[in-house]
Amino acid sequence: MRMATELSIDQLAKWLNPIIQGWIGYYGRFTRSALYAMCRHVNKALVRWARRKFKTLRRHKIKAIKFLERIFEQDPCLFAHWRAGMVGAFA
Repeated sequence: MRMATELSIDQLAKWLNPIIQGWIGYYGRFTRSALYAMCRHVNKALVRWARRKFKTLRRHKIKAIKFLERIFEQDPCLFAHWRAGMVGAFA
């Protein structure tokens, strides 16, 4: 995912949502606590993706985190784990 910088955030969400939804379906049924670590991992990977995609964020982790937080505020249903209420931390 981190190397897919040619994709927009919407395309990335379309690509990842079925995978995330499958994890939520499986782990949500058996080990709900494992979901939070998965969501944190996905959010960290999104931060790394943003830092690779946008030159202005490359050296600024905090700016990349704030960028994704703004995206979450604008469209909280973009990613499947955001829809499920598991935003977690971006850092």
